[in-house]
Amino acid sequence: MATAFDVRVVEVPPGGERPCPAGEWDDALLVVDRGEIELDCAGGSRRRFARGAVLGFRGLPVRALRNPGPVPAVLVAVSRR
Repeated sequence: MATAFDVRVVEVPPGGERPCPAGEWDDALLVVDRGEIELDCAGGSRRRFARGAVLGFRGLPVRALRNPGPVPAVLVAVSRR
């Protein structure tokens, strides 16, 4: 039986950064599964989220995901097909 959802796992290494092209996460819920993630927004603001945080990026001008911590950060993204 086919599932109606896609699941992606994204890892950001300690001190690393991952660019976020516009619209990449618009239809997804993201869970910080391990570590911490810092959202770097187009206006220069940043916000940090720890393990267990649930995020939605629709309408947010997120430029990049950063990992300010000492361990790899893991995000699990679930979106509709």
